[in-house]
Amino acid sequence: MSEQSLPDGAGPQHADALPEYAERVLDVTELIPPGRVMTYGDVAEYLEEGGPRQVGRVMSLYGGGVPWWRVVRADGALLAGHELEAMDRYREEGTPLKEASRAAEGHLPRLDLKRARWDGGDRAQGDGGHTQGRGGRGQGHT
Repeated sequence: MSEQSLPDGAGPQHADALPEYAERVLDVTELIPPGRVMTYGDVAEYLEEGGPRQVGRVMSLYGGGVPWWRVVRADGALLAGHELEAMDRYREEGTPLKEASRAAEGHLPRLDLKRARWDGGDRAQGDGGHTQGRGGRGQGHT
């Protein structure tokens, strides 16, 4: 990220600063409870800003240090290139899945969005939605 794309006041002394919108997207991602998901569009609606593409861009650039597997495509398909890691996470968390059809032999299951989708209500357990510092957030996941 270049200095020109940083928010005002985030010059070289704040080289690791994230754009405000990215911070907000990552904060929402951290609120999603284990075993639940939000679509890229759901996150944008929750924030009342941006759209699915903007959320996807934030996740691809900055989402590596948050539970990225909980922000998903609207069709429930697993993130290309990260299917196996995501499947491990979903199974570990008990995220509802739809098994692949016989016609889709060799294909991975999809998320069962009717059962797994989280609407942003009832904040995640633990610290009431407060997040730890940004130091733990790594690079994007794509």
